[in-house]
Amino acid sequence: MSAPDLDPHLTPPRAAWPGLPPAQDRQADVAAAADHILAVVSLLREMDFGETPPSAVYRAGGERHDAAV
Repeated sequence: MSAPDLDPHLTPPRAAWPGLPPAQDRQADVAAAADHILAVVSLLREMDFGETPPSAVYRAGGERHDAAV
């Protein structure tokens, strides 16, 4: 799943919806940042974690480290 590139002209209405309208001269920068974020999220969604348990199962300090070779 890949997201289409965001049009800088569509950035103001999309950013204004949550109350974050960018300045006129920053629209291209905001669109580029949003494109990058969407690309990273789409890569994470494509990853196969298999039988990896959710993070709520992990308990820090529960591992046993053995330095013997």
